[in-house]
Amino acid sequence: MLIETVRGNVADEPWSRAASVDVLRLDQWEAQKNRLRKSTEAGVPVELSLDRGTRLADGDVLWSDAGGAKLIVARLDLGEVMIVDLPEIDPADPGAALRCAVELGHALGNQHWPAVIQGDRVLVPVTLDRRVMDSVMRTHAFTGLSHRFAAAEEVIPYLAPHETRRLFGGAAVTHEHPVPL
Repeated sequence: MLIETVRGNVADEPWSRAASVDVLRLDQWEAQKNRLRKSTEAGVPVELSLDRGTRLADGDVLWSDAGGAKLIVARLDLGEVMIVDLPEIDPADPGAALRCAVELGHALGNQHWPAVIQGDRVLVPVTLDRRVMDSVMRTHAFTGLSHRFAAAEEVIPYLAPHETRRLFGGAAVTHEHPVPL
């Protein structure tokens, strides 16, 4: 089955009334692709051939029968995020926070990990096994830093679109699709 356009989102009318929904499950990297071959959960082979710049969102309707009772819907499995909490600036030693930030930036850059800064925390997509990322952070023994892992859904509501793209490669939960000119 060749799919060349997104028809809407299952959360919107009239799609929300569909009787049967088959799911095309995509990870955060697959959701960036305009060209892809994959089977739905029911085993239907699907070939995506979307316009350049089109980004799939969770719940996008990729196919429907004539009456809209049967759908194929994209479901995005966004990954996790490592949240690094930066230390508060100590008025007695303001340079300590700067040193910590520079050391963290060096460590993240050395690993080629993309990052988004949000106030006093740094968000890093989990691109490796979380145990490996945890080990890297513990090995550096940053003073005053703590880190934890969270589901993407926990941070997405607080991200601007460009930050979401940086962390999840365009696989954000959104209902907007670019209109070709």
